[in-house]
Amino acid sequence: MRPPIYRRFVLLTACFTILALASCISPKATAGTIQVEISADGSTHALSIPPGSTVQQALEMATIQLGTLDRVDPPSYTLLTGGTLVTVIRVVERFEIEEIVIPFDRQTIRNESLPEGETRLLQPGENGLQEITYRILEEEMIEESRTPVKYVIIHEPQPEIVMIGVQATYTPLPIEGRLAYVSGGNAWLIQGNTSNRQPLTLTGDLDGRVARLSPDGQWFLFTRQAEDDQEIINSLWAISTTDPQAEPINLKAYNIVHFADWVPSTSSLSVVYSSVELNPAPPGWQANNDLIKIPLSSSGRVLREVILLEANAGGQYGWWGTTFIWGSDSAHLAYARADGIGLVNLDEGTLEPLHDIAPFQTLSDWAWVPGLAWGHDNRTLFFVDHGMPLGLESPGASPVFDLIALTGQGGLTLPLASRTGMFAYPSVSPLIEMPNGEIYYQVAYLQAISPLESKDSSYRLMVMDRDGSNHRAIFPMTGEPGLEPQQARLAWSPGADLLGVLYRGDLWIVDVISGLGQRVTGDGHTLNYDWKP
Repeated sequence: MRPPIYRRFVLLTACFTILALASCISPKATAGTIQVEISADGSTHALSIPPGSTVQQALEMATIQLGTLDRVDPPSYTLLTGGTLVTVIRVVERFEIEEIVIPFDRQTIRNESLPEGETRLLQPGENGLQEITYRILEEEMIEESRTPVKYVIIHEPQPEIVMIGVQATYTPLPIEGRLAYVSGGNAWLIQGNTSNRQPLTLTGDLDGRVARLSPDGQWFLFTRQAEDDQEIINSLWAISTTDPQAEPINLKAYNIVHFADWVPSTSSLSVVYSSVELNPAPPGWQANNDLIKIPLSSSGRVLREVILLEANAGGQYGWWGTTFIWGSDSAHLAYARADGIGLVNLDEGTLEPLHDIAPFQTLSDWAWVPGLAWGHDNRTLFFVDHGMPLGLESPGASPVFDLIALTGQGGLTLPLASRTGMFAYPSVSPLIEMPNGEIYYQVAYLQAISPLESKDSSYRLMVMDRDGSNHRAIFPMTGEPGLEPQQARLAWSPGADLLGVLYRGDLWIVDVISGLGQRVTGDGHTLNYDWKP
């Protein structure tokens, strides 16, 4: 048996040998932990985790749950190193509803029937009420953001409407029938005499594109401009002229630019209109060239629409649109567009051309459409024709425009007035009975002061007999500024002795015999009007 000292020697030798061999082998990582700190819910505590752990894994080991909106710093996918502090930020979402007052607007309406300076309160103002719902985010009990997410109008504000008198010193003029006009965004009705007028609407948003009295004068058709709507130009409405408490009726028809009118029938109440579609390119629309009928009950309730004419291309320059005009009954409807005039076959829903016209080259974003009017026999059409070139210009560039009568379908064309200008807009008077019993009628039209530059010319109001004889310039007087074609609407009085015309922004009434004119409105903002028995 070896002595103990020998055994200790052998053991020491073995240890040195193992250490020597270990020094010759490359070192390897060994399993261990690292220390991190997690701060959450108001306290901080240390945590031992395996190397290579992420923030998310550390939170799971610490049994800390994250809410949907909670955040961590650093982010949950970060690999942790020793000594890192992980902060959990608690985020709470809540909603809060706040009520705010919507102040009412103040509107003024100018009224020529009140003495100048006199005011009347038509409608007291009333504030509105709105609810706003806010989304609030709080981080560690401190509000970090407040975002409105919902708006609800509880009560619409009611504007204060004050009528201000601007009565001019005009002598009241007797008026037959009903005379309605659009001025300052509202509709007004005159009956009896020009000093007796009442508002039909007080909304202040009528655009004047349509202003038509029904054949019996008991209803008024008008358009209201859209408010902050990118897809609607305007909407079509009607209101009774006989009920002082009547409210406007929404006919649920939209984008009316060229035509809307009452069907000339006493057996039922109906409206016909043509529509357009909005287009980002000038002029801002693409015409449908359609015809849609809206039947109404006797109380004005809207019934189901009927399509009389399907949407169509509308011929040359059809993007601008087609206009229409009724004869004396509901069986006769004529159309006018840039390349001609004709009749509408309401039974078949088709167009029947009568006369082709060389479309005028405006070289702009508008198209010329000839003025058109029916004679009382429902066989004669008065219209403006585009004449032949004077020189080497193309037919479309000719500056010549003549007033023509077309007698009967496929009948003869009769020249009535040459070189009237493109905006002649003929208008036929009611039937007139002479002392000898003969029945006749007259035709009013506009005559360009510069006939070969009629696009930019001002005009004179003319009257002639239906056969083109007895041409007379009646208004305005020589030396006075002419009529602007943009305001060239004409309307005869029921007795055919007076003519309404828009002149320098106001409605004037002109005596057909003497040519004397009297201003009816005085605010300079009259856009359209109509006159019916």
